[in-house]
Amino acid sequence: MITVLSRHRSAIVFSTLTVMSIIVGLACIFIGSVDIPFDEVVNSLIGKGTQKPTWDYIIHESRIPLTITAALAGAALAISGLLMQTTFQNPLAGPSILGVSTGASMGVAILTLGAGGLLQGIFGNHIGEYVTNIVGALLGAGIIIAILIGFSSVIRNTLMLLIIGILISYLSSSTISLLNFFSSAEEVKSYVVWGLGSYSGVTTQQLPLFALSTIIALLWSLTLSKPLNALLLGERYVQNMGYNIRNLRNSLLTISGVLTAIVTAFCGPIGFLGLIVPHVARLMLNSSNHVILIPATILCGAFISLLCTLLSVLPSSIGVIPINAITPIIGVPIILYVILNRKRINYFN
Repeated sequence: MITVLSRHRSAIVFSTLTVMSIIVGLACIFIGSVDIPFDEVVNSLIGKGTQKPTWDYIIHESRIPLTITAALAGAALAISGLLMQTTFQNPLAGPSILGVSTGASMGVAILTLGAGGLLQGIFGNHIGEYVTNIVGALLGAGIIIAILIGFSSVIRNTLMLLIIGILISYLSSSTISLLNFFSSAEEVKSYVVWGLGSYSGVTTQQLPLFALSTIIALLWSLTLSKPLNALLLGERYVQNMGYNIRNLRNSLLTISGVLTAIVTAFCGPIGFLGLIVPHVARLMLNSSNHVILIPATILCGAFISLLCTLLSVLPSSIGVIPINAITPIIGVPIILYVILNRKRINYFN
């Protein structure tokens, strides 16, 4: 039950996250590795154009897609992490910890390196690479999720399932290393560039598909607040509410895997966001009620992802810093805080 005080707190949190996300999102459009005057950016956004055609191109073909991609990817990874943490009742669960991100990367590696660019040969280099990333990430993440679902039908201990996920992650990483070792220099270069993780790789042509698939999955997650709250109260309570505990966990893992696979396919592996954002949302709300926690996590994920994107382009004189070099700087202190205060903070009640 949401009290008047918690409603007031939630309203403040939602308003703050929304305003901050808009401010940082606009900053990502106005600030970049190429210095464009403020008034020229404004003119471009309102349709008047800029003095240099290249500035218009940078704003509309690079910065705006980058900003939208960063917001959606951050929200998707954050929800993926939240679903996993609730499913496993463990604050350190996440798509990267459980091997889903690594599995998606392994799928891309198998098609890029192991298949010798088969899809590139069928569809052409540009479209083939695009199709390879999507198909590979979905297949890789799907295999890992299927393995986790298979083990969950036999093993009910969530800690053991978490350990199995970590082992699968190591096995996937080993497979990727072997594929890199036996592949040509050109194939390895193509995979390494993708593996760095970047929001800038999503073009204006790819953005509609990425946005549509991500938004559908996020809307799907919004319908899960009641079963997620029931899961916090124990398996017996879940069954009393009419849910099948095994089917519920399988559904949560599937949605989490789909969200991770979509982001990994389009942006490459992005670390830490799925792990840290749910904790930030819980701490801001001081609640584990998923009715408010899910939308707060979506907003918080978008904000932190946009903030990392802004920080990556601030030192414009030396180029753009990889996003995965920024996320640990923000993520590690948060995880240390969670570990040190786990007994004092009640995350799953």
